[in-house]
Amino acid sequence: MALFGTDGIRGLANRDLTAELALDVSVAAAHILVESPSNQDHQPTAIVGQDSRASGEFLEAAVVAGLTSAGVNVFRVGVLPTPAIAHLVAAGKCDLGVMISASHNPMPDNGIKLFARGGGKLADAIEARIEARMGEDWERPTGRNVGRVINDETASERYLKHLLASVDTPLKGLKIVVDCANGAASYVAPEAYRRAGAEVVAIFNQPDGWNINDDCGSTYLHQLRAAVISEGADVGIAHDGDADRCLAIDAVGNEIDGDHILTILARGFKARGVLRGDTVVGTVMSNLGFMHAMKAAGVKVVTTPVGDRYVLENMIANDFSLGGEQSGHIIMRDFASTGDGILTALQLLQELVRTGKTLQELSAAMVRFPQVLINVKEVAKDKLSNSAVIAAAVQKAQDRLGNSGRILLRASGTEALVRVMVEASSDSLAQEIAQQLADIVKSDLS
Repeated sequence: MALFGTDGIRGLANRDLTAELALDVSVAAAHILVESPSNQDHQPTAIVGQDSRASGEFLEAAVVAGLTSAGVNVFRVGVLPTPAIAHLVAAGKCDLGVMISASHNPMPDNGIKLFARGGGKLADAIEARIEARMGEDWERPTGRNVGRVINDETASERYLKHLLASVDTPLKGLKIVVDCANGAASYVAPEAYRRAGAEVVAIFNQPDGWNINDDCGSTYLHQLRAAVISEGADVGIAHDGDADRCLAIDAVGNEIDGDHILTILARGFKARGVLRGDTVVGTVMSNLGFMHAMKAAGVKVVTTPVGDRYVLENMIANDFSLGGEQSGHIIMRDFASTGDGILTALQLLQELVRTGKTLQELSAAMVRFPQVLINVKEVAKDKLSNSAVIAAAVQKAQDRLGNSGRILLRASGTEALVRVMVEASSDSLAQEIAQQLADIVKSDLS
């Protein structure tokens, strides 16, 4: 079983993801860096950050130990969003970035995400090379050849300046509520929106090591919805634990997902002539309503497998400027090398000010098809593609839907489960078909 999923390494901290594993991964990554021809003239450097999970403390110590013992200088930046690490790697011309986070997963989980020089996620081939070299014998550097650790106290301020450089339309007049998920964005997100000119009410911005994603953040929007309404705010912004995602709530409590946000940004980018190729990159999970909205706006849609890394790869290969996922990972290559939830929110909020419209009005450009997603746990997800029983059931269900819906079954790249997604003309039909398929998946793969 591969160690790396679609978004790095994840698992139950101190059980699946141990200090020993973090150390081994870091040493192997360091070996590849040190041996790279581009690093023969200097000692490699790395940025290491984490979200607010308590387990991040011992995992960070292991990562730093592994890198420095193998000759890499490490800048420790503490608790910062994942996209901050990507930016700092690129801006500082560092050789590697390590983010210790399990994103939106529950607190007991943790993960390791690796970024290459330039701030992009490591290619699959490099991750495979790292995994292959874990545990190998090696000659340890000594004396002046070991790495050093530098505590970087200015990293959050440099990241804030980067975010605010994307703002050309002040957010004066907007009142927003931001749910920080008690995670990595608890300081920088409210600060960014305040400096951009908005009136900000911050909730779930007091991390204690245990409360990250605990009934808050982008996975649990009900408390943000209540706060937006009680505060009389214009918009609610929700981030996940490492703040690479952004979802929103409009003034009357409607959920604005990543497809809605991508619709609003694509229309705005196109109107201002900055949507390269008049094309936006989505995924196979993008809602049919998004496809229809883009067609009506004269915007082409290219789809990729699920995972922001695949969206980014397509954007780079074809020089597109905008892409993203329904989950709220939005990538704007003119501003950043990866998805950034705070940057996404700043661009979304500027569209409100530029157009003079409410979020409810702007999101009306996309009419969402009813969609049901069921996660089937405790199944042999690796056998999904070979099941004739499941394939036949999917075909039968798709024939029933015709052109008014679609079905997608996929094995999760970050969790041990199979996702069953059905879109249909009504909630009841989508729910019926999704449950039927989920039952078949459970029966066939158990």
